[in-house]
Amino acid sequence: MIDMDKAIAAAINSGKVAFGTKEAIQNAKTGKARLILVARNVPTATQHDLHHYGKLSGVPIIRYRGDGVDLGLTCGKPFAVTALVIRELGNSELLTLAELEPDEVKED
Repeated sequence: MIDMDKAIAAAINSGKVAFGTKEAIQNAKTGKARLILVARNVPTATQHDLHHYGKLSGVPIIRYRGDGVDLGLTCGKPFAVTALVIRELGNSELLTLAELEPDEVKED
């Protein structure tokens, strides 16, 4: 079982990441992202755009269980993070989350 929060922290500490929905859409359009995490409170239109461009460029989109404030805290930021773009994974196992069933991901 993979702990999503620990995998996010590992990606931030050892990989290359970007924050925000504008960055996420741009990276999904260009295919530069390896994975995009989206907070649950992202507007529906933005979610549709991300999923559309992610599907076109083959970038997996994972919905984070918490809202932007929760994702910001997990990322170690003092602000809300609505989307997290993983450009390089580093030592993280986040890419395997896209392949797992929801009950195989530890959320606590």
